[in-house]
Amino acid sequence: MIESVQRISLKNRRERAILVGLCTRDMRFEQAREYLDELAFLTESAGARAVRSFIQNLDKPINATYVGTGKLEEIRLAAEEAEADVVIFDDDLSPSQLRNIDKALGGEIKVLDRSTLILHIFSERAQTAQARVQVDLAQYQYLLPRLAGMWTHLSRQKGGIGLKGAGEKEIETDRRIIRDRIAHLQKQLEKIDKQDATRRRNRSDHVRVALVGYTNVGKSTLMNIFTKAGVLAEDKLFATLDTTVRKVALYGVPFLLSDTVGFIRKLPHHLIESFKSTLAEAHESDILLHVVDASHPQMEEHMTNVQETLRSLGIEEGDRTLLTVFNKVDLLEPEARAHLEATWFGRAHSPAVFISAAEKWNLEALRQTLVELLAEKYRARSHGEEPVFLQTLPYYLMGDTPDENGQTYE
Repeated sequence: MIESVQRISLKNRRERAILVGLCTRDMRFEQAREYLDELAFLTESAGARAVRSFIQNLDKPINATYVGTGKLEEIRLAAEEAEADVVIFDDDLSPSQLRNIDKALGGEIKVLDRSTLILHIFSERAQTAQARVQVDLAQYQYLLPRLAGMWTHLSRQKGGIGLKGAGEKEIETDRRIIRDRIAHLQKQLEKIDKQDATRRRNRSDHVRVALVGYTNVGKSTLMNIFTKAGVLAEDKLFATLDTTVRKVALYGVPFLLSDTVGFIRKLPHHLIESFKSTLAEAHESDILLHVVDASHPQMEEHMTNVQETLRSLGIEEGDRTLLTVFNKVDLLEPEARAHLEATWFGRAHSPAVFISAAEKWNLEALRQTLVELLAEKYRARSHGEEPVFLQTLPYYLMGDTPDENGQTYE
């Protein structure tokens, strides 16, 4: 079984998925609907297609089956009718829930939860050795407590592992193997982290700027605008998984710019832990550019999620300079845009700019604001001695021949 851990994922072909979520007593139905819409986007990003969705109103998830048995029967019939390949639940399932749901659905359809789906997407997006180790570690950490329940479940999956009737001895053997692999991967990650820390120390003369934000808000598009680096920018969740760092100059003022993995609601804790090192660039940054999708109906909830995730990683926004970048304002009506600007500045928040990266609207305001923040950082470091590249602002440009936007690249 252990040799096939990486196959606990969606197949590459276009599969048909049924999505299942809950509206609990502390949620509005619109919020539950939004969660399921996000799950549908995750499903699309994984290469499958959502064909049906179900939301059940419950005070809390049912311990044995997550949703009620009547709802499971409804899902089973819908899966047969839609010829679905997989049923995806919007929360993590316990081993017993996984086992009971599999049985209730007849054992002929794959059952995934949100974490498994995200892990699949992460495994598809990982390009560097560091990201691959992080994904492997997160997968094994997810699998370990679920091992006993998954023996029965996985043996019955379409195209699955095909092992049946595992006894306690086999399960305990697998537990030991997984623990050994987790320990090995953790050592690998520690080694990579030390190498990365050395590289970051060697770049310490430059002010560091990190792009952070909810997934799919346009961070990679901004990275491309600043650096022309060709960073993958797609309308997919987690299109960027590996941290990208580039040396950039705005009007002769040099700095290091990093693009980081996007955050998302209900991001499993073990995934956050595994990707701490990838987010080290944000942790050690001098300036955070918090990119926000201003057009999204759940914008404020997304912003709160990013802030809470950063806090869980030991990154307090108050500990460093924060510039909030409201992107995609071209998708707002003029009245809504004006209201957002008035509301934001009326709260006396941190500096903010309102842009459209896709339409290249108001980018000069972003450049000028960022240069001002960079200048503040360099002046603070120089202890009163003005760096040469600041002495010439805004009249002269330093470095290579700039483009029409005053940018140079390395």
